[in-house]
Amino acid sequence: MSASAFMGRRLAAAVLAAGALVSVAALPASADDHSRAPRHLVEISAVQYNSPGPDDRSNRSLNREWVEVTNTARHAVNLEGWTLEDEDGHTYTFDDYRLAGRATVRIHTGVGRDSRTDLYQDRRNYVWDNRSDTATLRNDRGRSIDEVSWGYDRHHGDRGDNRR
Repeated sequence: MSASAFMGRRLAAAVLAAGALVSVAALPASADDHSRAPRHLVEISAVQYNSPGPDDRSNRSLNREWVEVTNTARHAVNLEGWTLEDEDGHTYTFDDYRLAGRATVRIHTGVGRDSRTDLYQDRRNYVWDNRSDTATLRNDRGRSIDEVSWGYDRHHGDRGDNRR
């Protein structure tokens, strides 16, 4: 083997080794980014906290107040024992419900007949405050999975006191 061929192989090996070191050095930062911002497979995708029309506590008005929960994964998720809760402690517990993959279920406040796409809390009063509140979704072990808040004065931390 000539001296120039030997030097060429040695240079190529050094370049490959340097590239491997750079890749390994970059890996922990990339992995760390993913651990700080986990992607939830089940999430609160929408909240209708101010039911359209008059707030007359009719079942129709109560059922126009809802929270949507979406499963972004391909496989179904068993939501039995999961909860949806507001800041005042009003809690809805999922009972024997499987949310299909890439599907959404709407949880209404009022009374109704549960189906694959709509569940009902069977309440006679509103749950979600119009001015400010937080909807929190927890799994069957009580771990917070997702939450959505609205109406907070971000500059002063004031919630206000105009609650239903």
